[in-house]
Amino acid sequence: MGSVEPLARADKPRYRRAVRITVLASGSGGNVTLIETETTRILVDAGLTQRALAGRFASLGRELPEKFDAIVLTHAHGDHIGHAGAYAQRFDAPVFLTEATARALRMPSGVRTRVFGSKTAFDLGDLEIRPLPVPHDAPQIALVFGHAGQSVGLVTDLGAVPDSLPDHLRECTTLLLESNHDREQLARGPYPEFLKKRIASGVGHLENAQCAELLRALSPATRHVVLMHLSQTNNSPSLARIVAEDALRGREVELHVARQDTPLSVPIEPVLVARPAASQLRLF
Repeated sequence: MGSVEPLARADKPRYRRAVRITVLASGSGGNVTLIETETTRILVDAGLTQRALAGRFASLGRELPEKFDAIVLTHAHGDHIGHAGAYAQRFDAPVFLTEATARALRMPSGVRTRVFGSKTAFDLGDLEIRPLPVPHDAPQIALVFGHAGQSVGLVTDLGAVPDSLPDHLRECTTLLLESNHDREQLARGPYPEFLKKRIASGVGHLENAQCAELLRALSPATRHVVLMHLSQTNNSPSLARIVAEDALRGREVELHVARQDTPLSVPIEPVLVARPAASQLRLF
């Protein structure tokens, strides 16, 4: 008669970080955000020189990777796309961009480009990317990155919050959101009048109070908020934080402020990964 194999010992739960977010730079001096999973590594925007990019990785105790899976561009302003061609060549990475951004950007010969629809979800490695147009004076998109039950929203460079945006961000566990300026500081600041009007317009940049209004509309899913693209002339990290903290009062949300010159690693909690069920009794 055959022996009976005992049930397999139950394994301890296994956790892993589903999405790793590092804001390498955020502001009018250049924007780059690193998004990583266990198998996919992409850069969103390319506003830093390669030397500055390497310096940001070094300040994190990391070497600059030899390769990225892709560079995703949000819109065709220099602080977001200025070094896209150089990145694509250096890291042998395709550039993903909308048709409107592609028309405004001349890439070096040999660079691979992938055009995506501004309202059409697409996969990049093991990330699902969901874009949505937002109002700016260059065609701009908000992006949501989904992976392993987590969603990360990246929304900067918009002058107003369209009605469709809160629903687009509804499932986001982490949100990187513009809080560019304080309206009073902008009004009395040193910028020429035409630039003040552009920034404050409906196709300019989001002020602290507009950011706070959107934060109040967030779903309970959101656990981390990063304030992005702060003006170094018309805002301050402390003021932006005070306004956002008031909007998030009573919520269990960790608030962070991204800087222009210092990278920020967003501390997203690891997620539980299901293991295969324990083996059943086997007779043999």
